[in-house]
Amino acid sequence: MFEEKFTHWVKWRNRFELNGLNYPGVYALAYSNNNIAGNHFSWMQEICYFGMSNSTKGLKGRLSQFDSTIRTKAKERHGGADRFNYKYKDYDKLTDHLYVSVSVFECDVTSFLPDDLNKMGDVAKFEYSCLAHYVDEYKHLPEFNDKKKSPKKDKKSR
Repeated sequence: MFEEKFTHWVKWRNRFELNGLNYPGVYALAYSNNNIAGNHFSWMQEICYFGMSNSTKGLKGRLSQFDSTIRTKAKERHGGADRFNYKYKDYDKLTDHLYVSVSVFECDVTSFLPDDLNKMGDVAKFEYSCLAHYVDEYKHLPEFNDKKKSPKKDKKSR
């Protein structure tokens, strides 16, 4: 069910090559020492974060915000990316091992039509379903979704 909804994995630096990023959706991030670029999405312990976007800027905007935060230049911070910053201080080293896969939900986020509203609800439900499936598989949340075990970067050091 999940595997066919996600794109293949791409290196973080190639994220904007993915199709449909102007739409809302769910994204999976994996930190891997193996090159998984081009591989079909599959469940693996290397998945370290699931996120979503329902904004007018779509997945592209959310991934840009994430990137700005892990570069530590962002005014608007991304909470999950702040947790990455706490563990990974070097942007280049992190992004050499960071991969992304997305699941796109085509809809108009500015619409109040029932079909579009339902699809936006499906985005949120799908993110939680991904988290639940991961926990079922590995008995814990992905590392950076676990707010109790994965601290954010200290605000004083920003």
